[in-house]
Amino acid sequence: MGARRQARELALQMLYQHELSGESAESIKVDFEEWRKSPPVVQGFAAELVDGTLAHLEEIDGELGRQTTHWRLERLAAVDRNILRLSLFELLYLDETPPAVVIDEAIEIAKRFGSEDSGRFVNGVLDGFLKRRQGA
Repeated sequence: MGARRQARELALQMLYQHELSGESAESIKVDFEEWRKSPPVVQGFAAELVDGTLAHLEEIDGELGRQTTHWRLERLAAVDRNILRLSLFELLYLDETPPAVVIDEAIEIAKRFGSEDSGRFVNGVLDGFLKRRQGA
């Protein structure tokens, strides 16, 4: 598994823990063994993803809400919601990764950490987001 995938998975776990516990990202890092065992390159990208997602959470959740009009955000599975947040941050604020790669990574992470339907759900939401943005 590549460093960027590892970083995305680490970031997802941290965002999930942040949402459920309310702990700061810095506090989570102190106690999170996976973080401490990760190489610096993984930690760096994971930190960028977590910090950026949290810094832009209001805008990201707004975009997510517009894309999931039939679902309130709180009704989404917590894993799916945080994969979508993480991916939307990458799509909106980081342009070094092509959108197709961001979506593919999100689908694979959803398959690993989410439910049986998570991969298809994440794909549909992110694909719809890109199409809506391109049409705007």
